[in-house]
Amino acid sequence: MNKIWSFILKPKGIFAKWLILMMLGGVVWLWTQGHFDLAKKYLDTEKFTLSLGDVNISLYIAIKALLLIIFVFWITAIVSEFAEKRIANMKKMDIANKALFQRVLQIIIYLIAFLFTLNILGIDLTSLTILSGALGIGLGFGLQKIASNFVSGMILLLERSLKKGDLLELEDGTFGYVLETTSRATLIETIDGKEVLVPNEEFIIKQVVNWTLNNKKARVTINFGVSYNADITLARDLAIEAVNEHERSIKTPEAVCWLDNFGDNSVNFILYFWIEDINKGLRNIKSEVMFSIWNKFKENDIEIPFPQRDLHLKTSNVNFSDG
Repeated sequence: MNKIWSFILKPKGIFAKWLILMMLGGVVWLWTQGHFDLAKKYLDTEKFTLSLGDVNISLYIAIKALLLIIFVFWITAIVSEFAEKRIANMKKMDIANKALFQRVLQIIIYLIAFLFTLNILGIDLTSLTILSGALGIGLGFGLQKIASNFVSGMILLLERSLKKGDLLELEDGTFGYVLETTSRATLIETIDGKEVLVPNEEFIIKQVVNWTLNNKKARVTINFGVSYNADITLARDLAIEAVNEHERSIKTPEAVCWLDNFGDNSVNFILYFWIEDINKGLRNIKSEVMFSIWNKFKENDIEIPFPQRDLHLKTSNVNFSDG
């Protein structure tokens, strides 16, 4: 049964979609032409009628309206899908603009379909002013977050601050790539394969690091220390040499190694270098450069010390013998 409803609501294949659309259209046409007089006789009565102000809605009219709404929105869905595919195939338009145009076009199409359906049903919106006002207040409180996320999504698309494939780092530590931005949330795939839905509002009100907003370059930082007995000039040169030998490091800006401080157990350095494409990994190149530094230090007898403590024992001259 679930498979049948799934097929009806979201059929696969253009033939299935048009077949169901034609069947639904036929039912709507027969109903509007009065070929369901028996149903009208029993359902269009005072017993099955709901009054809302000056508007009387019978069960017959409600079912008729439901069929008409489904029919109109089926056509709308097909038109919307066709338009979205045409926009997606535009090669001269970037991904952000495609997403924006698809979103705006979808809103316009469904708004037109909604107003068209109301017009066919003969519903006078002025007679529903009180009901719509109360409903609007309720929706205003209940859908506040949804509206906020929708507006935030439109802002993100207009500003082009997020696009598919961007590498993001959020305040809560989420680190991954943008897969899709919808009207409510943005789907992010983390580096360990998890898919996280983040409300669009989070990207507006909180700090977000976009590693690939304008370019894919990134700076790598490595901290290390050497023994006080080591040749610190040689240690600095070997660290920079390890960076320059790696194929993913770039020469501009050039790698630099600064003497950071004189620690309790070591002379501490900080090494900065840049890579061209962060999408190929950040931790992997950091690890490879650190391995290279380790090997170069071993070959040149430069010690990387570990914390040590000297223990001094003091003896007493007290005699514990008897007497």
